[in-house]
Amino acid sequence: MKANEIREIRKMTPEQLNEKLAGLKKDLFFLRMQHATNQLDNPVKIRETKHDIARVKTVLAELAAAESKH
Repeated sequence: MKANEIREIRKMTPEQLNEKLAGLKKDLFFLRMQHATNQLDNPVKIRETKHDIARVKTVLAELAAAESKH
């Protein structure tokens, strides 16, 4: 994920982040299924998707921490 994409994630609202997180989890599920049936061309996509999920969760946690301080 490029720096521009990370900036875009930080600009999203919590609702948008939750939608993106759900979509990434769905993508990860399908990537795992493809990998299990030997249909996945690039297994690195699984790792990239996991990293994207972690980034979104990190931003959500930061927003929750900032909200609890106020």
